[in-house]
Amino acid sequence: MKPIKHFKRAESRIPLKFTVWLYFVIFTVAVFALIWVFQIFFFEKFYERMRIHSAAKSMESIAEVYSSCDKEKHYDNAMKITSDDEMKEKLYNIVYETGDSEDLCVEILDKYGREVMKKHVMGECIIHDKGGSVLWLLNGIDEADDGIIKLKMKHPRSGSDMLVYGCKLGSMSEPDGYLLINATIVPVEATVMIIKRQLMTITVILIILAFIISLYLAKRISAPIDRITKSAEILAKGDFNTKFDGRGYLEAKKLADTLTYAEKELSKVDTMQRDLIANVSHDLRTPLTMLKAYAEMIRDLSGDNPVKRNEHLEIIISETDRLALLVNDMLDLSKLESGKQKLNPTEFGISAKLSEIMDRFKGLSEKNGYQIHFTPDEERTVYCDSIKIEQVIYNLINNAINYTGKDKQVFVRQINTDSGVIVEVEDTGDGIEEDKIKLIFDKYYRSENHKREVVGTGLGLSIVKAVLKMHNYDYGVRSTLGKGSTFWFKISDVKK
Repeated sequence: MKPIKHFKRAESRIPLKFTVWLYFVIFTVAVFALIWVFQIFFFEKFYERMRIHSAAKSMESIAEVYSSCDKEKHYDNAMKITSDDEMKEKLYNIVYETGDSEDLCVEILDKYGREVMKKHVMGECIIHDKGGSVLWLLNGIDEADDGIIKLKMKHPRSGSDMLVYGCKLGSMSEPDGYLLINATIVPVEATVMIIKRQLMTITVILIILAFIISLYLAKRISAPIDRITKSAEILAKGDFNTKFDGRGYLEAKKLADTLTYAEKELSKVDTMQRDLIANVSHDLRTPLTMLKAYAEMIRDLSGDNPVKRNEHLEIIISETDRLALLVNDMLDLSKLESGKQKLNPTEFGISAKLSEIMDRFKGLSEKNGYQIHFTPDEERTVYCDSIKIEQVIYNLINNAINYTGKDKQVFVRQINTDSGVIVEVEDTGDGIEEDKIKLIFDKYYRSENHKREVVGTGLGLSIVKAVLKMHNYDYGVRSTLGKGSTFWFKISDVKK
């Protein structure tokens, strides 16, 4: 079988500075390309379409005003309110205003082709051309199915392009007259040449400016990233005193703040890992040393002495149990935190469970002089993982025994509330400093005042934290220096 080849995804090696500069330049060139295309190559077509649209809209506007005046005329004749002069003035205004604003020649003729009203602008015009006739245009209007003509033609003498529009006024079958509009399409070649020269100058100037500005912006944008990258490279080498400078813009500052936070957490984890290795190494080295020492003693000295041999074997067994406990705690904590262990909730009485655990600690109390006081409350049925909650209670009591005062007093209390059952374990030791309370449940943390009077691994509270988080239970610790600490957790899945 051929070995499987692993291919790495192609990584971009283009610097951010160059990428920003390139995008800015491409954008600038694209903008000017669009300006050149639309202003130079399509300018004439845009102009022609504008004139066509303007002429058509003007013809429609004047025809609508005439139609409204015609309606008013019939209404006024019946009511005897206004005169024809007012309607003529209204029509005159729209004709002249349209002609001036749109640069159009306008003429209104009666049904016989006689001039009624006209507006002539400067320049050549087909409908107002001297010696010309518009009868052929009127005939074209009459022959059109919709009574409208739209022509693009050359001026007979100058050859200039003209737009001639015409329509009937009034009824289609018996029109009152005709409307003619002439729009000159002015040659734009000279204008295009002027615009082209201006654009050429502007393009050269602005592209040079774009190059300079883009270089400046690219450098300014990439500068914070470059600084942060250099600091991150130093951090990657293990220097946890690196400063991340995110000045420049908001995103860079957020990135710098995030990396600063990550640096603090990495520094904390590094310190805790070192402490863990030191503590675990100590816990492993001591029993291993004793195992080796007593095994050698059995081999060399007490092999033939049953009493001494049994005494030495008991020590070996005790230290082996201690090693097994440490390894088991580490495995349990690893499984809990990896999510491989699942909860197996059952219903049981919490008071009965606590009483059962207290009975198991009686032997330790009688042997080493500890006094464990249990204050129960009314029985409550809870629904949780019995084995894991039992492990939590065991670890809290063991922790209290390790840290209690010289009076060797430990207090366990059950407190029923409306929302659940609170279990408290109190010792009478030296207490915990306020700044270290938040670290007490951390698996890498170990108290400087740890006592070795009973077997323990230093991972008990970390297991407590992992189990309670799996149950989603509240937990915490109250501590007063010189008076002791109270660890508590709340079982919320209860049946009243």
